[in-house]
Amino acid sequence: MNQKILYSLCLTGIVSTLIVQSASAEVVQTKSGVSQNITHRELRERLVNQAELLSQVPNSPTLVEVTAVKATPTDKGVELILQTTQGEELQITNRSADNNFIADIPNAQLRLPNSDGFIFRSEKPTEGITEITVTNLDANTIRVTVIGEGGLPTAELFDTDEGLIFGLTPVVTSAQTPQLPAEPETETQTEQPSTPDQPIELVVTGQQDRYSVPNATTATRTDTPLRDIPQSIQVVPRQVLEDQQAIRASEALRNVSGVQRGNTAGGGSQVFNIRGFQQFGGNLRDGFRDGFSVIETANLERIEVLKGPASVLYGNLDPGGVINFVTKQPLSEPFYAVGLQVGSFGLVRPTLDFSGPLNPEGTLLYRLNTAYEKGGNFRDFDQEIERFFISPVVTWKISDRTDLTFELDYLNNKHPFDRGVIAFGTGIANIPFDRILGEPDDFNEKTDFSAGYRLEHRFNDNWKIRNRFRFSSLDETSLITDFGRLNEETGELSREFVTVEADDKTYALQTDIVGNFSTGAVKHTLVFGVDQSWQASNLFGTFADAPSINIFNPVYRVETRPARVQFPDSFSRVSETNSLGFFLQDQVTLTENLKLLVGGRFDIINQSSPSDEQEDQAFTPRVGIVYQPIQPISLYTSFSRSFEPNSGTRVDGSLLEPVRGTQYEIGIRGEFFNSRLITNLAAYEIIKSNLGVTDPDNPDFSIPLGEQRSRGIELDVTGQILPGWNMIASYAYTDARVTKDDNLQPGNLIDGVPFNSASLWSTYEIQTGDLQGLGFGLGLFYVGERQGDLNNSFQVPSYVRTDASVFYRRDNWKVGINVNNLFNVDYVEATGQRRNRIDPGAPLTVRGTLSVEF
Repeated sequence: MNQKILYSLCLTGIVSTLIVQSASAEVVQTKSGVSQNITHRELRERLVNQAELLSQVPNSPTLVEVTAVKATPTDKGVELILQTTQGEELQITNRSADNNFIADIPNAQLRLPNSDGFIFRSEKPTEGITEITVTNLDANTIRVTVIGEGGLPTAELFDTDEGLIFGLTPVVTSAQTPQLPAEPETETQTEQPSTPDQPIELVVTGQQDRYSVPNATTATRTDTPLRDIPQSIQVVPRQVLEDQQAIRASEALRNVSGVQRGNTAGGGSQVFNIRGFQQFGGNLRDGFRDGFSVIETANLERIEVLKGPASVLYGNLDPGGVINFVTKQPLSEPFYAVGLQVGSFGLVRPTLDFSGPLNPEGTLLYRLNTAYEKGGNFRDFDQEIERFFISPVVTWKISDRTDLTFELDYLNNKHPFDRGVIAFGTGIANIPFDRILGEPDDFNEKTDFSAGYRLEHRFNDNWKIRNRFRFSSLDETSLITDFGRLNEETGELSREFVTVEADDKTYALQTDIVGNFSTGAVKHTLVFGVDQSWQASNLFGTFADAPSINIFNPVYRVETRPARVQFPDSFSRVSETNSLGFFLQDQVTLTENLKLLVGGRFDIINQSSPSDEQEDQAFTPRVGIVYQPIQPISLYTSFSRSFEPNSGTRVDGSLLEPVRGTQYEIGIRGEFFNSRLITNLAAYEIIKSNLGVTDPDNPDFSIPLGEQRSRGIELDVTGQILPGWNMIASYAYTDARVTKDDNLQPGNLIDGVPFNSASLWSTYEIQTGDLQGLGFGLGLFYVGERQGDLNNSFQVPSYVRTDASVFYRRDNWKVGINVNNLFNVDYVEATGQRRNRIDPGAPLTVRGTLSVEF
């Protein structure tokens, strides 16, 4: 590398490090003599439970050379030795997330004697640790990464004459809880200078960086760094949900580029629009298909959004992408948290989150999340939202190589059935957004139940098998006053009374084998899997004429609704779906900076009803490549396909081929400020073909000539700018339109998709002084003008919504107030593809929260 360029990079890194150090004044005592007060409770929570490290103040801005790295097994785990004669000058900064212990060492560089010189890797150095890597992150920073199997490894740091030593203890069955120092008599604990036999007790100052998540599982079914994935994937971590007080998944997903809320089916479902296409195939929960139910956020650890086709891993899905809701898992240390939210429109929402071991050996772990919610609806109904949720999880560590987890979820959700407001002319009817056009007693009640297990067995250090099963059941009851046509001259809206009884049962089984091996210098992570599911759906409904209503001067007539048994007409739908899929995927490391992802899947799907039966078969491939010219930058490109069954038939009775989606994507992913800030910029084109359209010569049949196309550019930024200053931001340009359709005008825009949308949410928490723990948040959410239906007969105006928050965190408790829609603007949240299904957004809303951990 040109010496001037190298000098500039080094100087930039040193200046950045000094800025970060000056912004974070809290340190612990090091060999340079600086000290910090720390309570015994803080030490226990941060060192033992989280293995977090505090920065040591460097004595010199010159680069420290690490000339050798060793990984040596010990009786507790493994010692990682970074050999240098200047160990006392090293600064340690924690970036740990999930099971990954990550420590950055600014003002340091690897200078190893081997041919690589700039990277050290040790695979499976001890039981419970998958891999250790030490590499140059940039021109003046070393990154240490330790991947744990069962949890986040704990760490102790030793400073010896040999260099800097990380004492790493993995989370395994045989691991014992580290012994803590005796409880001090006062709240102040002063460290003594370390010796080779005494660990330096280090903790993180301020708040750990919890906005940037380095790894995800949705894109590959393995825990893979985002920088190695050749497809756009965005993660909304738990901290964002807490900072925004999000109690609905849609509130959290507004932070992700290219994602818009879709039709809610009267408020009882959550369908999202990703990259221009509504996801009628449903969402995922921990990798299983989860239908369209309203997702409870109380037990969510994070939300992963994979952009573009995902059929290669999950079967029949729409091509825009898939949302995977990742749930909380049992912890090896006791954890107890209680929370309470109260807010506008009578909202009350208490929550519990308990976890820890069930036996002294730590081989049985549990987690229990529960939430109750009442109120919070701004629409003018006679009844409120009422929800109850509970989710127990138990993990049995059968042996060091075998884990078995049992999970159960129960959700009862009763809420007003609400079609929203209505279109008028080419826009939205000029009526108050809290006015209902059904009847005040309309309701929908759903009961979701699921239970299953996850079994994992590790044959050796490189091969393992995973088997998962889930049973899910959904029971639904609705009492509805549905909308018909609007007479715009008189304002009269025709209506009908409807009742619905439905149940849905699904059995799903997943089995896959994961292996790591090498062919010469090329490294592979191979995944072979088999998925099988069976689903039975039953729906029965009745309907009758209802009095019309004037949208400008409504008169409600609940008393005219007939008894359920008096409804003169009825409808029913019964169906079964059986699916079987096989997939094979290989993550290939050609060189340290060149990676290939290739995979394919074959699916067989049988659908049947009392009057019809059809079978679909499809092969879906994916191939992508990642090139990393320098450590923080990943350039990638990929090709992927999707499929979903097509329900239409030709005039000769033959079935239409499945609807296919094809995506081409290029992108660049960057990790800046020592990987605290993660950015992703992507450009894509998706073509959805084989859509069934009416046969012009035989109107009762279909031909596969429909086509839709979406093109766009997306930018996402997530992470920590400075200690205490977090941000998540996005921008999307989406051009989604009909390209072929005999029933629609070619060029029509797809409904609910704005050309431009953007979001920005940022929080800052004061790190030092008398106001330490006081924080503020600000959010801006912009959605451009959208078409209301595929005919483009009306438009939904653009809006900017402003949110704000103030919070205070001290020791183990936090209190906060969030104000959503600060300036009380009228806006439309989503459209339902029809003129009479438009969901208005909530007005100014205040939520307060109090949470305590102990």
